[in-house]
Amino acid sequence: MADPKQDMLFPSYPYRGEAQPKNIVFNSNLQEFAQRVAIICALESNGKIDTVHAYEQIKQLWKELKRSKKAIYEDENWQDVPTLDEDPA
Repeated sequence: MADPKQDMLFPSYPYRGEAQPKNIVFNSNLQEFAQRVAIICALESNGKIDTVHAYEQIKQLWKELKRSKKAIYEDENWQDVPTLDEDPA
């Protein structure tokens, strides 16, 4: 049974498109990116973090998303690619 708090804080939407494993993995990373950006924006809007710090965090997340996309779609061993919430080895 799904946890309502988790569903509210971290909504997940079904993938729409060609259901290939690579596409599903990238979609998951993209949703994670969007959720994290939303949280960072909320923290910045409420004065919990400064604008420069928020920008740097979003910039780092963007770099990670680009790196994951490149690894997923250009690498033969794409299953070994870390997701956004994992530290690269």
